[in-house]
Amino acid sequence: MGTARFDFTGQVVLVTGASGGLGQAIARAFAAAGAKVGVHYHANRAGAEALASEIGGIALQADLTREAACIGLVESVRSGLGGLDVIINNAGQQSVAGLTDISGDDFRAMMDANVGGPFALTKALAKAGHGGCVVNIASIEALQPATGHSHYATSKAALVMFTRAAALELGPLGIRVNAISPGLIERDGLETAWPEGVARWHASAPLQRLGKPQDVADAALFLASDAARWVTGANLVVDGGVSCTTTW
Repeated sequence: MGTARFDFTGQVVLVTGASGGLGQAIARAFAAAGAKVGVHYHANRAGAEALASEIGGIALQADLTREAACIGLVESVRSGLGGLDVIINNAGQQSVAGLTDISGDDFRAMMDANVGGPFALTKALAKAGHGGCVVNIASIEALQPATGHSHYATSKAALVMFTRAAALELGPLGIRVNAISPGLIERDGLETAWPEGVARWHASAPLQRLGKPQDVADAALFLASDAARWVTGANLVVDGGVSCTTTW
């Protein structure tokens, strides 16, 4: 297959939510592979600008719950970096609440953030008419819910189905659309804040560790690369094998 399959020299990649840990890893991976990277952020301007300076990209602010802002973000990437070849829809929300405690506004806000943004950005890419590739960051909760995450799990399941629907309709336009469903990814303070959850994960996962941001970044590189040129509508589970364990 060769490393040339993973050479993104001359390509422009937009990573949403790139000021956070997972987004940073994805943005760095594409920059290391030669891409020019648009570093999207919502509120963390300092983090996004520092990352953009580090990798030679540009930092761009947008509220992805607004379709007009999504369209403007795509236009800004095109004008600022000279095109747009790949969108990594990484930005999203996650919160914990019992189903009966979630308000209708809370539910709609979760859907707007986790599905509405990817929908609007994918549509903007398609309407530009230049082909391309989209990778949506979903979750293993799209396939199996967790207590307190009914709104989050529902939004990620919707994102996986949107991925398949978009792949079906946009394939004739030369656009591939795939998803990644990560498991639990390590981040600063996680083991202190949720020691029992981390312990359960270590005990359950066949590979006996949490995921690292680079694990997801490498999967995104693959799906966006020419090595995956005949892959579209797929949902790549990256969870150390935890989803294949018995649940009874």
